[in-house]
Parts: sequence; structure tokens; C-alpha cells
Amino acid sequence: MKQLTPEEDELLACTPAEELLSLDILQPANIRDTLHAYQLAKRCNEKRVMAEAVKWGGRGARINSISPGIIVTPLALDEFNGPRGDFYKNMFAKCPAGRPGTADEVANVAELLMSERGAFITGADFLIDGGATASWFYGPLKPKK
Repeated sequence: MKQLTPEEDELLACTPAEELLSLDILQPANIRDTLHAYQLAKRCNEKRVMAEAVKWGGRGARINSISPGIIVTPLALDEFNGPRGDFYKNMFAKCPAGRPGTADEVANVAELLMSERGAFITGADFLIDGGATASWFYGPLKPKK
């Protein structure tokens, strides 16, 4: 996905939820495929968490989100053993962690964020994907142009 403009980011962050789908950037004609739609949804979540942290901070609340990658669950096991299994196995082999994550690893981050140890953390999205996204941009998973 191309980098969004500061104006587009602010629209994703601040537009009332019931009006989001009226934004030009989110019109079906401007969404290339399901991956692009997913990327926009993730970006929207990231920006909305930032904006809400500002609003809720005045009430003493902290707002964060967790964006897990592939986590070992019964559904993920079906994916690993299904038609896309080779895709996932390649992704794990080429990401820094070299494996999928576990529910406990996601819970560890949630525990930190909800505890007093995370008291200074707000307005952040935590990507927990074993480095798969990093490998997509800067490593062996980077698409060839």
C-alpha cells in the first residue's frame, strides 16, 4: 500500500465511525484488492487508537491495540495444512522468529499493556508477527519488482 498523506491519516483517525465508509479513500473503486482493504483497515485501526488515546487520556485511560500475525490456533493449524500451507511455511522460514506465534506470547503483551509496568504506554499499536512484516519490507519476503 502506498504511504497515505497526513490528511488521509487524519481522516481515518478522526472521522466518526458511522461516516468512515463515506470517505473517498475507502470507496470500492479506490481499493485494489482484499490485501489493500486489509492494509487500510489496519492503518485505520492504528490511527484511531492514536486519536482515541488523546481523547481518553484526559480521563486517565490508556488506549492501545495489538495486531498479531499468524498465531497457532485450531484455525491456523487448518491453514497450515490446507492449500495455502506452503505459503505460511515459507513465510515462517523467512521471518526473523522462524515460526508462528502462540496465544501466550500475545497475552504477554496484553498483560504488560494492562499492568502498571505499561503505565506510560498509550496510543500505540503492537505488531506481534515474529518479524514477518519486517521481512516483507526489508528481508527475504520482500516482493520482487
